[in-house]
Amino acid sequence: MSTKVSDHVLARLREWGVEHVFGYPGDGINGLLAAWGRAEDRPRFIQSRHEEMSAFQAVGYAKFSGRVGVCAATSGPGAIHLLNGLYDAKLDHVPVLAIVGQTHRTAMGGSYQQEVDLHTLFKDVASDFVETVTVPEQLPNVLDRAIRTAYARRSPTAIIIPGDVQELDYSPPTHEFKMVPSSLDRSSWTAIPSEESLARAAEILNSGDKVAILVGQGASGAQPEVERIAELLGAGVAKALLGKDALSDELPYVTGAIGLLGTRPSYELMRDCDTLLTIGSSFPYTQFLPDFGKARGVQIDIDPHMVGMRYPYEVNLVGDAKATLQQLIPLLGTEQRGREWYDTVCANVARWRDVMERRAGLSADPINPEYVARALDPLLPGNAIISSDSGSAANWYARHITMRPGMRASLSGTLATMGCGVPYAIGAKFAHPDRPAIALVGDGAMQMNGLSELITAAKYADRWEDKRLVVGVWNNHDLNQVTWEMRAMEGAPSFLPSQEIPDVQYAAFARSLGLTGIRVEKPEDVEAGWRAGLEADGPAVIEFLTDPAVPPIPPHATWDQMEATAASILKGDADRGSMIKQGFKAKVQEFLPGRDKK
Repeated sequence: MSTKVSDHVLARLREWGVEHVFGYPGDGINGLLAAWGRAEDRPRFIQSRHEEMSAFQAVGYAKFSGRVGVCAATSGPGAIHLLNGLYDAKLDHVPVLAIVGQTHRTAMGGSYQQEVDLHTLFKDVASDFVETVTVPEQLPNVLDRAIRTAYARRSPTAIIIPGDVQELDYSPPTHEFKMVPSSLDRSSWTAIPSEESLARAAEILNSGDKVAILVGQGASGAQPEVERIAELLGAGVAKALLGKDALSDELPYVTGAIGLLGTRPSYELMRDCDTLLTIGSSFPYTQFLPDFGKARGVQIDIDPHMVGMRYPYEVNLVGDAKATLQQLIPLLGTEQRGREWYDTVCANVARWRDVMERRAGLSADPINPEYVARALDPLLPGNAIISSDSGSAANWYARHITMRPGMRASLSGTLATMGCGVPYAIGAKFAHPDRPAIALVGDGAMQMNGLSELITAAKYADRWEDKRLVVGVWNNHDLNQVTWEMRAMEGAPSFLPSQEIPDVQYAAFARSLGLTGIRVEKPEDVEAGWRAGLEADGPAVIEFLTDPAVPPIPPHATWDQMEATAASILKGDADRGSMIKQGFKAKVQEFLPGRDKK
């Protein structure tokens, strides 16, 4: 039997070490599906409920494995459905390859059924590499280059294969004019800044008395070096949300998340520092960074196109975070520093932890959403992989989940799209089938697509060595994050026709699939609910009925701002009474004994 183009595509993926392809079938990739049958499902085809979920699963797989995530879809509607997940990969700098079908070459340009100009469709999201295969000889170069580019640029790439091309006999490129050969090897490389720029950076850092470090996902492979440089500089370390697992939260000088979802000590760290070192982060919200002109700045980033954008840094070190820090560390510590700044940072962290514990302990109707995350935190296994969806649940994830060595975590950091939490966790399970995955999801995201992906979890649970995939659902009948944004940013009360959502029986739906499903309606049952999910021998949904009136108070909020927000919503917010009460109760925790009233 001759080798078809589709056979060669799968064979080449195997040669690249690809073990899973996340996809959904359609006649635009019938040739590939037939090849999968001939290849005995190698690499394994993982069927989602929707192509967008396939893309999200590929992103989750790539984020938690460090390997390229691959997704596949049919022409037209299937290809279009991939876009949101691929944009998530693009904005969070994750290597993903999309393989999509196209109508036969004979029909192209003829307004044929499901014909879409896929090259134009993908030219932005896969701007680093998108190509249509029209003859067999283009392979393997197109496929090799797509994978190599995805790794090198940390971005999504796409290859488009018309249906009739998939069915052609494969013939490799020959040693002739206008033939392009290819090779598999992708040698590792490390970028290091020049000695001159390292010396300039060291001068700035050594001269600082109050050093703040901001780390993102680019610092994830440099934990020992980040710890060492923080100790040398007596610095506090804040984390962008994508860098939540870049450093342990158990270190006394780690102030936690930064930004609207961040912590008070991170806000104070940036407000009061005189020197800023940013490592592997492109955190965009400059209002949470030091005032321009107040602090001297140094940035480390591997991508020369991403440096110098967020703050007026004096030195931009282009290089791998670990390798660059290894070169920089011997140049530091030449100046004597007092411990006052370090001690202040650590004291701020300790006070904030006390504030958050008190906030989580406040009564609510029926359950305080902060307590749901707080109760989970000490129960998390040391090798847990955690995904958070977008929405108010991300606030509680950012502030109450403690990263410890060995744990992994992520969310849609830049696109901030709803609906990624459950498919991320599924992708993580295929990347690490021997580790438990926990998805923290709001009821809006769960209704959007999380429920359908429970079917995917049920379908594949027997393939995972550790079958635990725990989905925690904050059920408050409200699209809560946008509701609070309307209140705080627009000065507008909640608009119920857009914000109120049905009370769906998430746990019951899980049970209908043969999964563990638990509905928690009282605070005293929260911890037991989490324990049951973590002890289940298979996927579990733990649904918590939470109070939508508990506010995700920004770390910089003052009493004046709280009063202004309260005044604006007194215009007619349906939940105004309980919201004002909960906001007052949460804010007052910062002023109780143990909080330094400076």
